[in-house]
Amino acid sequence: MLKVVKISLAVAALSFGANAFANDVNAALSNICTIVQADDKGELRKKMKKVQSDYKLKLQDYYSGVSCSGESLIRFAFLNGAVESGSLLIKKMPKSQLNAPEADGKTLRAWVSDKGLMDSPIAKVLNDRI
Repeated sequence: MLKVVKISLAVAALSFGANAFANDVNAALSNICTIVQADDKGELRKKMKKVQSDYKLKLQDYYSGVSCSGESLIRFAFLNGAVESGSLLIKKMPKSQLNAPEADGKTLRAWVSDKGLMDSPIAKVLNDRI
């Protein structure tokens, strides 16, 4: 009986800890969309370093979980003309993830082409990276 109580308490503690961790990460990333929209490369770099040092998460770990006005961070940078931020995000993402389809099933390159943004300076960085 005592083992069951101990196991139950351990599971409850782990569950609570995971929720607290997720809430902390969400709080840390709360203004990342504003930073990208403002095209503040220095602040974005600081934010990414803080999340990596505090939570041991790299951009690829939380990229798919962040949505800015319904778009991913790089797509949001494209739509807002945030060249510096968009370029930094592209350089920090693994090539395999840049070529992978996003939530809507389109790759980043296909989405850029569909939106007519191939002349954007960010598209040049993307094409050079892929």
